[in-house]
Amino acid sequence: MSIPLSSSLRLFLLTSVVGLLAMMTACLGSGQSADRLPDQTRGEASYYGDKFAGRTTANGETFDPSEMTAAHPSLPFDTRVRVTRVKTGRSVTVRINDRGPYADGRIIDLSKAAAQRLGMIQKGVVDVRIDVLERPDDSQATSSREPSGDDDQDESVW
Repeated sequence: MSIPLSSSLRLFLLTSVVGLLAMMTACLGSGQSADRLPDQTRGEASYYGDKFAGRTTANGETFDPSEMTAAHPSLPFDTRVRVTRVKTGRSVTVRINDRGPYADGRIIDLSKAAAQRLGMIQKGVVDVRIDVLERPDDSQATSSREPSGDDDQDESVW
């Protein structure tokens, strides 16, 4: 006995909808939104050259190479991250205030001050690990503390 085509189609659609709802429920139950990036990533970092000093960043600030700031393609502005140079273990805390980098394979563009702390000025591009410390939607995001860069494991980076 065969099921008429219209009944087969209804059965297929019903099972598809039920399956889709089950997957959506499982994703929602994970507690993590789909657009929230992982708290740790690895890749290449570069830094802004001096020619960018005084230009307006994506969040409207004036870029100051002496500040502990960075550009990231998607983290919310005012997110604070620790950037650790993989080869040396040196790290620095920066605040995201711009978008970029726009070079393939790079995950963050650092201010010159942050790059100096990591000891990467001469090399230009280095492997790093990024750890998200504080997002603007976190309960502690109301703090007015600016990144100090004092998270370096080696104080002689200058």
